[in-house]
Amino acid sequence: MSTAATVTRDRSINWVSSIPFFAFHAFALVAPFFVPFHWSYVVWALALYYVRMWGVTAGYHRYFAHRAFKTSRVFQFLLAFLAETSAQKGVLWWAANHRHHHRESDTPEDIHSPLQDGFWWSHVGWILSDRYSETRTEAIKDFARFPELRFLNTFQLLPPTLLAVAIFLIGGFPLLVWGFFVSTVLLWHGTFTINSLSHVFGSRRYKTTDTSRNNFVLALVTCGEGWHNNHHYHQNTANQGWFWWEVDASYYVLKALSAVGVVSDLRRPSPSVKLAFQKYSPEEKAALQTMPAMWGKARLAALAARTRVAEAVKGATELAGPSPLPVLKRR
Repeated sequence: MSTAATVTRDRSINWVSSIPFFAFHAFALVAPFFVPFHWSYVVWALALYYVRMWGVTAGYHRYFAHRAFKTSRVFQFLLAFLAETSAQKGVLWWAANHRHHHRESDTPEDIHSPLQDGFWWSHVGWILSDRYSETRTEAIKDFARFPELRFLNTFQLLPPTLLAVAIFLIGGFPLLVWGFFVSTVLLWHGTFTINSLSHVFGSRRYKTTDTSRNNFVLALVTCGEGWHNNHHYHQNTANQGWFWWEVDASYYVLKALSAVGVVSDLRRPSPSVKLAFQKYSPEEKAALQTMPAMWGKARLAALAARTRVAEAVKGATELAGPSPLPVLKRR
């Protein structure tokens, strides 16, 4: 990709197809004022927020995107179904895009980097764009082979619709407003903070080639996903809170499920991985806190320089004609 293409890449929003998304927000903000209030509705909203947040973090993220533990095919389907009740698109779509994010984190190729595109795009803009609407099947072949997951990915609105119907049958329209609409909007933005805020606010313990940070508040909001610098340093672990004070509710539930045999082989970081920061000098530890912006600028400059070199080599090659030597491609 050329430097010019990087600067002018398409970041447009499809405002027509995004109407349901904004209508959902408007309804969640206005409707509570037109239904009877009861504290039990708030309890329902919070309970459904955290149950589905666990489905997103343990299902979409730690299992389907990173394969941080193993489970049966039946529970795999249930995880996918629960995650999709969050109305965050299909399981294969979600995991494939997340894998791409890790491969290109905070580079011009990253699909939701606040460093590259600002808060709005990293938080929600990329989801509302047509640019990433298709499922990157080539990035999720390991799970795309299951027909039931392909079914859920295609009919992504089925799980949240069934949940909404069930909530309405249990508590009528007021509970539907609080337990589904209000809870889902909060769930969306709770999840989205990991793409945006956790690359901006917090502390950095480990050297990574991106702007990931650890944030205690975001960990509480997202059942443990706020330990984002830990995660980007060593991605395929079932726990993202690596020390006793790092609250990770998703992992606690996975531990309980492991104890009864529902899941197995929970991956954890080795002591050498967890304690790698102890090898850093005081100067390095201090620099980690300001490293994201510095690293971002240096990385962009390096990428631009590499692009210029590649274009120069390509131009020289075209002038010289075919080369008898094999061309080595960056993997």
